Amino acid sequence: MIDSFSFPVLSAIIFIPVFAAIIILFMDNEKQRDLIRGVAITTASVLLVLSGFVYFGYNAEVGGDSGLIARQAVWGQLSTQYRETGEIDLDVIEGLEAFDAAEIAIFERFPEYAEYVGSMLFEHGLAFEEKYTWIAPLGISYHVGVDGLSAPMVLLTGMVAVAGVLISWRIEDRIREFMAFFLLLVAGVYGVFISVDMFLLFFFYELAIFPMYLLIAGWGWVKLREYAAMKLTLYILIGSVVAFVGALAMVLTASAFFTTEEGAAALEAAKAFGVVSADSGTLSFDIRQLTLAADLGAFDAAGYFGVEALTFAKFWFPFIFIGFASLAGMFPLHNWSPDGHVAAPTAVSMIHAGVLMKLGAYAALRLSVQLLPEGAIAHLPWIVFLTLINVVLGAFIAFRQRDFKYVIGFSSVSHMGLVSMGWASMNVIGYTGAGLQMFSHGAMTALFFGCVGMVYDRAHTRDIPSLGGFVKRMPWVAVAFIVGGLTSMGMPGLSGFIAEFPIFMGMFAASDSISLTVGSVTLTNYYSILVIIAAIAIVVTAAYVLRVTGQVFFGEFNEERYGDVTDITITDRAILILLGVPLIVLGVFPPIMAPMVESGVVPVIAMLGGM
Repeated sequence: MIDSFSFPVLSAIIFIPVFAAIIILFMDNEKQRDLIRGVAITTASVLLVLSGFVYFGYNAEVGGDSGLIARQAVWGQLSTQYRETGEIDLDVIEGLEAFDAAEIAIFERFPEYAEYVGSMLFEHGLAFEEKYTWIAPLGISYHVGVDGLSAPMVLLTGMVAVAGVLISWRIEDRIREFMAFFLLLVAGVYGVFISVDMFLLFFFYELAIFPMYLLIAGWGWVKLREYAAMKLTLYILIGSVVAFVGALAMVLTASAFFTTEEGAAALEAAKAFGVVSADSGTLSFDIRQLTLAADLGAFDAAGYFGVEALTFAKFWFPFIFIGFASLAGMFPLHNWSPDGHVAAPTAVSMIHAGVLMKLGAYAALRLSVQLLPEGAIAHLPWIVFLTLINVVLGAFIAFRQRDFKYVIGFSSVSHMGLVSMGWASMNVIGYTGAGLQMFSHGAMTALFFGCVGMVYDRAHTRDIPSLGGFVKRMPWVAVAFIVGGLTSMGMPGLSGFIAEFPIFMGMFAASDSISLTVGSVTLTNYYSILVIIAAIAIVVTAAYVLRVTGQVFFGEFNEERYGDVTDITITDRAILILLGVPLIVLGVFPPIMAPMVESGVVPVIAMLGGM
């Protein structure tokens, strides 16, 4: 892959905004406002460039005869062959030219590792890796890297960071502190997406929450900001604490497994194979090593807590998954999200809905489904009902709102439910759709909140019935909102369709193979029914998008009340282009992202036994 690249681009992406925030804090709030804004937009622009380099650099390595997808196909053949025959015959494996001679020699030396395909696929999919020992006795390292799932999220974070700084250009109150906290928030978000060490991931996860509280409480809507900031922080903090307890138990269980004779031998072989670092100990927070432990069955031993049918994976999975999914707005832990959206200043609403909620969905997949696949198979068949409530209820509540921001807030809850529904499909099609939905929804909802902020800044109201005819004064905003609305509705030719259609297809494909037993009742083929019910949300989404678009941008314009409303600035237009164009590009040309996302979810599917 791209590990030979010498410049530590991922470390730069994390630490540039941190250093910029520190520099900004030493500036004068009154005399250096323009300089503060200049440093902030320069930093965000550099981050976007570096994020683009990571994304397109990774994407270039996905296709081709020696690309990641070709290598994954070889691993699939090796795994299937070993499971069927107990050995591997490299002479009949197609596509071996994707590997060099040294790697093929390792296949021959350790054929048994073809059985643990999930670990291999995950390790081979990481790029731009950097690893340095941090706290050696505890097995904690500074280990960062990206794969096909996280690289699009890195690009999305860069897009929203630039848009957030630009839309905050007119802020006058404590601009120094606002920009500093915003950049720290961006650094935390980046850190979660690129962490390959579990402790590091939690570190950045909490770093992202702290500035969010300060930004909402300090610059948010006066009527709601303190309540919303505290509610958001408590919900997310409690969820992350529960997840962290489960993660600690996972690390200790894996460590105990690697001290056994079987585990120690497997760890040494994995070091020789290159799956984990040569200096890895039995105690480690490294996600690569924890994935290996999961592949070896360390979390699947029966008799956990003395209950014969209970395993570690089955017990801890719902705590870790739902603990993270609370940040993704999963029902019933979702109602902090709309309040947080409404109370937050525009830039914070954009990054909150655009990327912060994606942290929960991403971490839920990475630290629960990938590491506890047996638990996923046991619990996702009932968790899918919670995702269905998200999708349908969120759409209906959005339809009932008068406040422009609340419409988008509840719409965000509905669309994030589709991501979790995609995870519940447990197949490549559904997971690819969910990964695309994270990017599509992130850009779309950030665009929505940007449009709402531009209207509110000029009209000074978010009451939908009080608005009307704004296309006459703000045509750019009207067009951008329509593009976002059509994306939200899943219109073909836009990214929403490219994301949502595979999720529904994945659910249909999974329906025959997934069942749920409740007492003496066994449900079969119910995934297809859930898809049909979820489709109701598409109709409701179309209804509220058309209603809001018609009431806000068309109809009669109140010249007497809004006579001083002017068109948006050049910087505002740049925001709309930055967030709107990718929705069209991805919709028209899915290969720019879909194969990359697929390569990122294949290791997780392999852990679930899908290869």
